[in-house]
Order: sequence, then structure tokens, then C-alpha cells
Amino acid sequence: MVIVPAYGQVSAATRNGSVNTSAAKARAKPPAAAARTAAPPAPQVEHITVSRHIPPTANGVTNLTPGGGLMPPQTAPRSQSGLTRDFIAKQAPTANIAALVADLPGVNFSSQDPFGLTGNNMTMRGMTQAQIGYLFEGAPMADPINYQPYSSMMVDSENLGSVTVSQGSPDLDAPLYNAVGGQITATEINPSHKQRGFVDLAGGTHSANKEFIRYETGDIGNTGIRGFVSFSHTSYNNWRGPGGLFRYHVDSKFVKEWGDGNSISAIFSYNRQQQTSWRSPTLSQWNKYGDSFNYSGSFTQGDPTYYGLQVTNMNAETVILPSHFTLTKHLKLHVTPYFEHQFGPSNAGENIPTTGGYMGTQRYDSLVGIPTGNGSVLTEGVDPWDQKSGSLNMSLDWTRGHNKLSVGYWYNYTSHQELSTFRQVYANGSYSNSPIIDATNGRILTGYDLNFKQQVNTLFIADTLSLLHDRLTLSAGFRAAMVSRTGTNNVPGADPYYKAGNYFEPLPQFSASFKITPHDQIFVNGTTAFRAPASVEAYSQIFDPNNSHAVEQPGSLKPEYSIGEEIGFRHSGFVNVAVSLFNLNMTNHQVTSMNYIPGTTQLISEPINIGGQTSRGIQAEIGLRRWHHISPYFSGQYLHATMDNNYNAGGGNYLPTAGKIAVESPKFTGAIGLNYDDGRFFGNFALRYVDSQYTTFMDDEKIPSYITSDITLGYRMKKLGPAKAPQIQLNIMNIGDNHYLSGGSSFTSNAHPVNTVAGGLYRSSTGGASTSAPIYLVGGAFAAMVSVSAGF
Repeated sequence: MVIVPAYGQVSAATRNGSVNTSAAKARAKPPAAAARTAAPPAPQVEHITVSRHIPPTANGVTNLTPGGGLMPPQTAPRSQSGLTRDFIAKQAPTANIAALVADLPGVNFSSQDPFGLTGNNMTMRGMTQAQIGYLFEGAPMADPINYQPYSSMMVDSENLGSVTVSQGSPDLDAPLYNAVGGQITATEINPSHKQRGFVDLAGGTHSANKEFIRYETGDIGNTGIRGFVSFSHTSYNNWRGPGGLFRYHVDSKFVKEWGDGNSISAIFSYNRQQQTSWRSPTLSQWNKYGDSFNYSGSFTQGDPTYYGLQVTNMNAETVILPSHFTLTKHLKLHVTPYFEHQFGPSNAGENIPTTGGYMGTQRYDSLVGIPTGNGSVLTEGVDPWDQKSGSLNMSLDWTRGHNKLSVGYWYNYTSHQELSTFRQVYANGSYSNSPIIDATNGRILTGYDLNFKQQVNTLFIADTLSLLHDRLTLSAGFRAAMVSRTGTNNVPGADPYYKAGNYFEPLPQFSASFKITPHDQIFVNGTTAFRAPASVEAYSQIFDPNNSHAVEQPGSLKPEYSIGEEIGFRHSGFVNVAVSLFNLNMTNHQVTSMNYIPGTTQLISEPINIGGQTSRGIQAEIGLRRWHHISPYFSGQYLHATMDNNYNAGGGNYLPTAGKIAVESPKFTGAIGLNYDDGRFFGNFALRYVDSQYTTFMDDEKIPSYITSDITLGYRMKKLGPAKAPQIQLNIMNIGDNHYLSGGSSFTSNAHPVNTVAGGLYRSSTGGASTSAPIYLVGGAFAAMVSVSAGF
């Protein structure tokens, strides 16, 4: 609500929020005749009230964002999309960030979990989520080594304020060194100045439930400090196969503000999560078994596929301290220190030899306490990975006239330890708390004993110039990224025992934008980015007791480098439109493949260097402001991504992949959204289409295109006793119960026999035609959830 004096002491506001100064001046000017015949009367103040109806809600919905919360205004000189509480609050309360951005242009979300909590994968313009930078409140939240975002660990959706997706390039000052495919930035809600609370209780199919509560302190006396603390519990049974998930999560945020633009925030989160893993089929297994290809529901001695052995733990503790200081009228300082601790374990079943097996390349004769008569023993492979990462990101902005100069520095230190062990499985399916010992050398039997350290130093400088009354904006910058890594593997026979990688990359950027009118903007940019090799497996061998040699060799240590160009147009108003053309050229493009260690159910990361890749296309989105309580949204992308080189399959075998369509690069993707909200009744509808996707470099195997759709229905009251704006909401995911493969988990050179560039048949070391079947993610089927929420 805006209250405006009638006689022009301030500008009058129009209905749509823009300033109409001519109307204010007209009202302020007295009639000429009255001025000549009489003295002006004593001033009388008349007030004009200009308001926009915002229904009272307890979950942050305002219905002011076009497209039902999917198209907030953007002015950055690059392709950029986003979503706000208007959309977030109407999705299932279990949905994580990757699931929430699935409707935005260029985004391809591969669901395994219909509730959107975990077990998911995402690509953007054909780039995997390991090539996309994730920032939460200014701090990178992806694993700093394998770059997986684990977005379900970051924040509860009830506390998520907004998400911004930059489809092509990262910010120049972003603390990232993997964002060759773009950037996703998430922010938490700010605590209220008033003391209050919020409760959300949900239940659904597959015994799903979530309980969430948040308490906000309001302003604490005259300290200028306010904050909130929240707690949630979530659990469900897997929609396919036995087992399930439980999750405990804590979020808190406290803010201290003073003076002109000075603030310090203290953000903390804790996540404890355990889930029975999904089993990934090959295409032939999917065609034969469909959704029933799962882990065993009952225990049989010697069966490593028993679901009780397939457990993944995702635990994290995060502290972020974003701070902003106004040093002088022209000088501002931004400092963000942060610390994150992520740890496992991840478990899987495996039969290992009781005698004659291997620890590294060293043969063992027996295992302590394990009888040798049966030839093998069922074990639980335990991978208790432990990773700590601390950073400091700083920047200084100097503004003078139409020019802004920024300089900054980022430092990061990460340590990672990973000692795999094997535990004997008992007759009832439980397993020992003590690791198995190799009787030959007295050491814990292991397949990898890794110790990894990383340091990152990054400097940047950028200058932005505004001309023509701020209609033309030119920006140029340069970033120098230095990454140093060392890794050791203490398994006997590891070669190399020690390996290091040092990377220095100069990263220039340029952008320009021009406001044709206050509502129309064109932009162009040229950007560069790089990614250091993903995963510790790029530096260390992986061994297994069933093999005398490494089951995985270190990957390429060459950094991935990208050069991108975009040109785009956006229009804002009642109809909001954004269109952009893009081109991305990459060298040493590394495809991250998740595959099973042979003979086990243990997934490991396999980075594959496929050489160059070129991705070109067009993306667009259209969103309308609310009209008769309705807000529609449309998005789409056309992508043409090809490999630039023939693939080196090893042993002098080059496969003719140059010009082939890249894996995980659907030609067409699109989404339709429709939102309705009259303050009491509300609803959402979303339909997504994803074209077919190749999963081999030779384009000889792919998954079909698919369509999914979700719906939200709800009713909101103003008040019910002490409850403020209570509401009931129904979320239905995958309405049509479509059963489909949503994406690839592993990617291979070829699924069928193929001739090399030289003309010979590509053969394995055993002499047969070499083929390898990819494994796939199975898309989440129908699920429904009812939630009841209210403020207090």
C-alpha cells in the first residue's frame, strides 16, 4: 500500500507500480482563474491510496511474480531464469532445488524419486549437474571434488526464498571452478521483523510424511538482530523396491543490520539422511523387468543384492557468514567465510574370496576370523568418506559516477579421506561392526585408501560502465583461477601412489546490454569457464578383492574449458518474454559416468574425456502477470550438441564419433505451467516434455522421449482460531503414472559392435567385439501428498 499526498510533494504511483509524474504535477497545479481571484486557501492534505491486493499467506505467496512464480524480472546481460515463493510454496514440501527448477528453459530434470527429495539428476543445455555451479547464500554447495550438488541437503523448501538459473555462464565473482555449463543460485528467506512461526505437516502415498516447524524471533530488543530456527523430519518407503528414506534437517539464519547497507548474516544447516539406494537397470533389463528390477526384499545367504545392504548416508554441517559493509559513500566490502563438512558412509553388498583374493595387487592367503571352506564370504562394503571444506570469498566495489570497479579474491581449502572396508554379513542379514583384516599383512582389507587435498586461489577484476542515462551497460572482467590438488592411495601396489594436478586458467568475460525502452532489453555476452577434473577417481586407482589389478584407472587430468556466446532479448510487462541464442565450444569435455564396480552393487564415478564438444541452440520463455487470478507460463529449448572428435577407446582404437549427437542432450525440451490463485482457492498445473537422449558416444543406444505432468490443488483460509492463513494443499506428481527411463546413469562408447576409424572391429582384450551397456535412472511414478500448514 502506498499513501501519496495529492499536491505533488512526492510522485504519484500508478496502478502497476510505475511512477506517473505528469499526473501528479497536473493534480498539484491550481486552476489559473482561482489563482487570480482569491488567495489560496489554507493547505488541506488529501491522501490517495494506491494498493495491490495481496492475499494474506503464511508461506510467503504474494502472487506478484509473472508466470505463477516462474518468471521474476531479470536484467542481467545473459540468459537467466528464476522462481520465487509464489511457485516454491505450491510444490510438494519434499521437493529439492533440482526438482523445483525442472520447468525452466534448458533444464532437463531426471527424476528417480516422485517426491523430488533425492536420487535425482539434472542437465542444462546438455551439461550435467557436475558442470553447473551451485551457490547457496553466496557459498558453493556442491561437493568441491566430484561437483555433485546433493541439493536435498542444502535447505528445506519451506525456507527457500528464491532460485536463479543462469543457463550459460557463471558470475565472474562466483566462488566456482566447475561451472562450464552455468550457475544455479539459491537464497534463503529472510527472518521477519515480527515474532511468529510456521508449521507444515504432510503425508502421502508410499507412507510419505514430513513434519516442519519454524520459529522466528522477530527483532530482538534494540540489537538490530533477528533470526529463525527450523526443524524437519521426512520419511517414506521407496516407490519401487524395498527400503526407504529418513531425513532430519535443521536450518537457522540470523541477521544483524545497521547503518547504510551494513549487514552480517549467520546461516547454519545440519542434515542427517539415509536411503536405500535405487537399482539402475540396463536397457535390456528395463525392457524385461520394468519397475520390478530392484534389490531383493528378503535375505538369502550369499546374495549381495539384499536391500538391507544397499544404504546411502548423506550428512552435512554447513556454516555461512555473508557480510556486507559500506566503508565510504563510494566503497563497499563484501566478505563471505563458510565451512562445510560432508560425510558418509555409502554401503553395498559384495561376495569376496576367503582365500586367494587381493588387497590392491597383493594376494592374501586368508582373512582374520573368516573360515576358508566356502570359497567366498558375503560382505558389506562400507565407504565412510569424510570431507571438510573451508573458504573465504571477498570483493571490493568502488563506484564513481557511471563507473563501477570490482576486485576480489577467493581462497578454499578442502581435505577428503576415504578408506573403504568390508564387514562380514551374518545369517540374519545384519553385518559386523568391525572391518575384515587381511591376515597376510595385518591391515584392514580395502579397495581404496584415499587421502586428497585441494587448495584454490582465485583473483578477479571487473569494470562496469553505464552510458546514455543508464540505458547502455558495458561490462568486462578477468578472472584467474589457480587449483592445486594432491592425492595418495595407500593400497599395496597402487600405481601411482601419489598424484598431483595443478591448474591455472585465465578466464575473461564481456557483456553488453541496451534498454530499447523501459520494458525491452537486448544483450550480448562472451564468457569463458573451466572445470578441474571431477572426482578423486581421476587421480587414484580403485581396487577390488576379486581382481588382481585395478578395476578403474585414473582418468584424464586435463581441465575442461568452455567459450560461450549469447545474444538475447527480453520484454517485461503484462506479457513477459525472454529469448536467447547460444553457442558453447568446449575442449577436454569430461562426461561423468556413474557405474557399478564389476560384481558389486557399489556405484563409483568414472570421468571420461571425450575431447571437444559444440552446443548450439535457442531457448525461450513466456509468462503472464496474474489476470483474473490466472498466470500461465511456457518454456522451451532447441539444442544441437555434437562431439567434435573421434573417441579414443584405448589400445589404439579410435571410434568414429566426430559429428555424433552428444549424450544427455535432448533436441527438444519444453514445459507448460498454469497457476490459479484467488486468495482462497489455488492450483498449479505443469506439463514437461523431454526428447529422446543418447547414452553412448556412437549414438547406438538411447532412451525414448517422455512426458510427465503434476498438479496442485489447495484451499486457504484467512484465520482459524490462533492459526494464521491456514491452508490445505494436495500435490499429485506424475498424474498419468508414466513409467519411463528419465536419464542415463552411466555412458559408454558403444552398446553394439562397431568398426574403428581404421576399419577394424573394435575388440576387447579377450578378442571378442567390445560392447558395454549403459545403465539408467528410472523415472518416479505416480505419487500424491497432502499438506496442512499455518502460521502462528
